Formats: sequence, structure tokens, C-alpha cells
Amino acid sequence: MRDAGYAVAVFPGDGTGPEVVREGLKVLDALAEGGPAPWRTTSYPGGGQYYLARGKEWEPEAEAAARAADAIVVGAVGWPGAVLPNGDLAGRALVLGLREGLDLYANVRPCRLYPGVTHRISGAYRTVWEPKNVDLVIVRENTEDLYTPARGRLRRAGETEVAIDTRVVTRRGTERIVRYAYELAGRRGRGAPEDGVRRVTCIDKSNVLEGCRFFRETFDRVGAEYPELARDYAYVDAFTQWLVRNPEHYNVAVAPNMMGDIVTDLAAVLQGGMGFACGANVGAEHAMFEPVHGSAPKHAGKNEVNPFATFFAVEQMLRWLAERHADRAVLAQADRLERAVAATLASGTARTYDQGGSTTTSAAGDRVAAAVRQEPA
Repeated sequence: MRDAGYAVAVFPGDGTGPEVVREGLKVLDALAEGGPAPWRTTSYPGGGQYYLARGKEWEPEAEAAARAADAIVVGAVGWPGAVLPNGDLAGRALVLGLREGLDLYANVRPCRLYPGVTHRISGAYRTVWEPKNVDLVIVRENTEDLYTPARGRLRRAGETEVAIDTRVVTRRGTERIVRYAYELAGRRGRGAPEDGVRRVTCIDKSNVLEGCRFFRETFDRVGAEYPELARDYAYVDAFTQWLVRNPEHYNVAVAPNMMGDIVTDLAAVLQGGMGFACGANVGAEHAMFEPVHGSAPKHAGKNEVNPFATFFAVEQMLRWLAERHADRAVLAQADRLERAVAATLASGTARTYDQGGSTTTSAAGDRVAAAVRQEPA
């Protein structure tokens, strides 16, 4: 650990972002009680609402702080009417801008179902999947594919005649995301819930798309370096049904950017909804962590949204810092937080509206913080 603690740059963002980030920081404070905090958090304004008020997405010092930080936490960005002159949503710099600027090439989305979490299927709250059968990670390429700037419109007389989005799949981009997935599978010793096999699943559309054929070829070529890991394959359309029908088969899956963006939100259903879905954006030197549910403007200011995705994002951050710096003390804090969250969920005492309950955002944070204090340091 650094003598002054790890510097964590926090961007609460828009809408419900500040509400859930507040609870995440509350839990971090609870973890740090009883001794010097191994991290220093500093919050910076920015996003769509900030753009509407100030005419810019964030201040130069905020961007500099993000680049200098040991880790970054972002709440959510986006607000109705906050649009840049080029048509992009204001607040993009805080998320997509940092992904590009810091080369955060791996989007890592864990999907784990905890006891006590229910699912909303056809309007009813119920338990559909066994918690023991949902424990996987989807790794999504985060810097290329359809999300590159290789796009545009042909306009004549003010009317759009053609809109073009060009897919970019590179050797470097594919090799490093595939290798990240294999390395992650090697560290996840427990393997898939179904059979304990440490398999890596390649999600693509290689029966149709040339970029996906290249993605799968690279998956096989890199995979030959990991003979101890099983290779598995799924066309993305078939994967959507297999994931819901048989989630216990999956351990680590890897996908190109656009396909990964879609299937990770589907996977969130398995863990109870977007209120439990967190994501890490990881590069060689930097990492950014976020709840992925968005700013949810219609819920903003009502103290009702689910903050558990933020707790999981904080846990992800602690685990990344611990691994990067070989810091056993921070790893122990991550384990402590996971136990506290699991105990709170199992008790059923912190269910927010999306779980069929009435617990407020701040009350859920209070209960997790109290559970942290009961866990041995």
C-alpha cells in the first residue's frame, strides 16, 4: 500500500449517480474504521447536468485527477436535454472518454446470484435460478468494434440519405481481450457451477461476419497457450437463450464490444436486475469501476434506487487494487465487504423497489455499513 493510501477519483455524475455513490462511500468509510484508511477518495463534479449548468462536461483538474488516480469510480452519466453540439450525450467524457483516453480495453462484468435476491419475471417477484448456478464473468472488448469513430452520415440538402457505422476488429485489440479472459479463467479456480470446468466461451457471429471469424481464430490461437483451460463456442444469438436456460454451464465468456454490450445486460437479469450489475473498465495501468444501471432520471432525488451495484463496483475496485499492488490488507477488506453484502442480501432486510421491497437507498447503505462493522477486520 502507498504510504498516503490509494488515490481514488470519484465522479458521482448525473441523476441517481450521486445517490448510489454516496452509499458506496459510506461503505468504504465503514471498512476504514478503526485505523488509517488505505484509500483517499476525492469527488469531482461532471456529466450532463454539469454541462447544462456550466457549458462543459467537467473541469480540467478533474480530468487530470482521473489520469493520476490509482482507481476511478463513476456513478452514472446522462441527463435529458444535455447534448453536445456534435450530437453526443453530454457526460461522455467521464465514461467513454476515459475508456478511450486511458485505453481501458477490458470491460469486466461479473454475474453472480446471491441468496435472498429475487427476479422480476412477467411482473412478479420470484426466485427462478438457483444461486449456486449463476456465477460467471463476461469479458467484453472495450475500445473498438462498432464503437470506434469510424462512422458518419451522408447528407444532401439537410436530409440524411445514408448512415454508416464501420466495424473495426484489430489483432492487438482481439489478442489482449482474449488473453485477459484466459488469464481470468486461470485465476477463477472454481470453474463453472455445472461441472467445475474452467472453460472460456467465445461469443461471436462467425458463421456470418468476417470480423467474428478473425475474433474466433484469435481465440483459438491464444487459447493454445492455455491447455489447462477448456475452449467453448457460442454464436451470439444462440448464447442469449443458452445463458438464460443453462447459466451454470458458463465460467468466463469473452465477446467483441457490441455483442458484449448486449449480452451483459441480459446476464444482469440472472443476478436480479441492473441494480446488482457492476462493471470494471480495465487497462494496463488504469481502471474505472461503475454501477452500470445508468442515471435513471425518473428516479433521481427519490432515495429509492438499488445501491448494491455500487457496493459490488467498490468490491471490484478493492480486488483490482489488491491484485495490482499485491496488497493483502486491501484484499481482506474486499472479502469483508463481500461477506457483509451477502449477509445483508440473505437477510432480506434491504430490498429496494426493484426487488419488491420499500427500503430506501440510504437505508440499504446503512444496513450494509452496519454489516461491515460486524465483520472481523
